[in-house]
Amino acid sequence: MTEDSTHSASAANAVAGNAKSNETAERLTKIVHEGHRTMPTERPPLVCKPQKIESWRVFKIMSEFIEGFDIIRRYGLAVSFFGSARATLGDNSYKNAEELAGRLSKKGFAIVTGGSSGIMQAANKGAFEAGGASVGLNINLSDAQHYNPYLTEKFGFDHFFVRKVMLTYASEVYVYFPGGFGTLDELFEIITLVQTKKIRKVPIVLFGKDYWAPLLGFIEKTIYQDHAAIDKEDMELYTLVDSVDEAYEFITTNVSC
Repeated sequence: MTEDSTHSASAANAVAGNAKSNETAERLTKIVHEGHRTMPTERPPLVCKPQKIESWRVFKIMSEFIEGFDIIRRYGLAVSFFGSARATLGDNSYKNAEELAGRLSKKGFAIVTGGSSGIMQAANKGAFEAGGASVGLNINLSDAQHYNPYLTEKFGFDHFFVRKVMLTYASEVYVYFPGGFGTLDELFEIITLVQTKKIRKVPIVLFGKDYWAPLLGFIEKTIYQDHAAIDKEDMELYTLVDSVDEAYEFITTNVSC
């Protein structure tokens, strides 16, 4: 293929790409307008594979993205706290989350959580009582998940995936206390995004050696050594700490304030 034909092909591809983008934009505009008009009062859950495009759902998802990004853009420096919503971890976990959040808040960090109970409430309480920004990005569930009372700003999402995007892009550092499936899901989501370079490398802090050490041992022995499913450097994407002082020092050293 000659240089001229290569340029011609590139130009043709660019024209085709622009035409496709314009077509998509026109279709999206139509769907959004229709979705705003037809938004039902009672919104059924999203099925695994809908049989048709639900204009109102597209509109709702887009509006959640817009409102979510509008919230997180207001905070120049933030830390996201993750952990169990249940009161089953023992007092130390909650006290440590509250203390760490309070100290980071005084250092200028906004504290971002899922806005509910447990570790989330402890972190929000630490920020609130320190006079800092305390943000709750909650999820609207059929079994109501209430906001904790220590929030200076809050928003509720209908869609888990939109909420996860907001929590993922909200902060300069991510702290994971012990938790359940949701906490583990959010941890591996952020590790994967950093590993694949879909987001820039950010500090990922795992708080509590008793809880996290068995999982990290599984990652090193089974995933890395036995199956070579990750690279050695991937195990450097997170840092294990076991005290508020250790976490605070690592975060303030590795994040520009």
